[in-house]
Amino acid sequence: MEHHVIDYGEYMPHGMCLLWQPWLVLLWAGSDLLIFLSYTAIPVALFMVLRRRAEVPQPALVVLFAAFILLCGITHLFMIVTLWVPIYPFVGWLKLATGLVSIATAVMLFRLIPDIVRLPSPAALETVNRGLHEEIAAHKATLASLDLQVRERTADLERATTALAVQAREAVHRSSNLLSVVHTLAMQSAKGSRSLADFLDPFLGRVRALADATRSMGADGDARARLSAVVEAALAVPRATYGDRIAYSGPPIEIGQIAAQQLSLALHELATNTHKYGLGVSDGLRVSVTWSTAGEDFTLLWREQGGAAASPAAAAEQPVEGFGSTLLMSIVPATLRGRAERSFDADGMTYRLVAPLAAIRDRLSPDEEADLASRIIAASFSNE
Repeated sequence: MEHHVIDYGEYMPHGMCLLWQPWLVLLWAGSDLLIFLSYTAIPVALFMVLRRRAEVPQPALVVLFAAFILLCGITHLFMIVTLWVPIYPFVGWLKLATGLVSIATAVMLFRLIPDIVRLPSPAALETVNRGLHEEIAAHKATLASLDLQVRERTADLERATTALAVQAREAVHRSSNLLSVVHTLAMQSAKGSRSLADFLDPFLGRVRALADATRSMGADGDARARLSAVVEAALAVPRATYGDRIAYSGPPIEIGQIAAQQLSLALHELATNTHKYGLGVSDGLRVSVTWSTAGEDFTLLWREQGGAAASPAAAAEQPVEGFGSTLLMSIVPATLRGRAERSFDADGMTYRLVAPLAAIRDRLSPDEEADLASRIIAASFSNE
């Protein structure tokens, strides 16, 4: 039995069946050769795919297909050999191996039919892929929007931090300046005072005027104020006492901190004087406060008309010297880089303050602003 399994000497070559006709032998051998070459190239290609794409689904099935096709190719190669050498036993065993591999491939293929059917089609994959691209684009747009919002919020925070830092710095300078002014007011108000009451009344009034001017500054932290608010704050007490006998009017103007302080001091001194020598003496006296702008100049006009204060005798009773008069005629005009004049006539008393509009509106830098009023007041009395 073993002898017949491998012995092929008793068989005749397959070419004899073809009667050794050259064209038929060539056709037979050429066809098998082409089949062999193709069946050898296909497994090589499949193995190359498996090597380069590890995520290929069901790689075992691909290996079985490759083995099945390769064995089929080798079978055709042996069929060429049998044209001249009758190795039919070897070809038979080779066909048996090919059949076994084919059966295994078929069984596995049938078992994998449900999985293969569930594999998405190229169209479905394209749809899913397109949806993924759209989702990625949406996420990128969301991230870009969030990034923009973060940058905007960061910029807002930086601006707010910068504004707070500037405001804090300005608050320190304003406080230092205001304390210097109060200190100088205290020193100068104390000169010539014969009693504590003589000192406290004018001093506290001037401090209240500064406080009213400070409250009139912008609530948003900007060191600016409406002139009408400063005037209203300075005349609040006299108007509460004398009502419509005191009136004020003028165009809307924003002024800086120094101007607000100095104008408040001037209005306080004028209101104090008219209470003592004007409104408090004559029921017919009326006071009008007006302000205006002309070109580059600003003018504040205090006008008292009617009543006893209009007479030369009543006017002569008003003090012409002292710290209050110095404030009105020297310190306030000098601080605002302007000039002031006060006159008495038969019609009443007039105080006129003229200053550059830029000095009224502009806010000084912290270095320029610090201790400005204090230095001017100190300089005004350095020779006393």
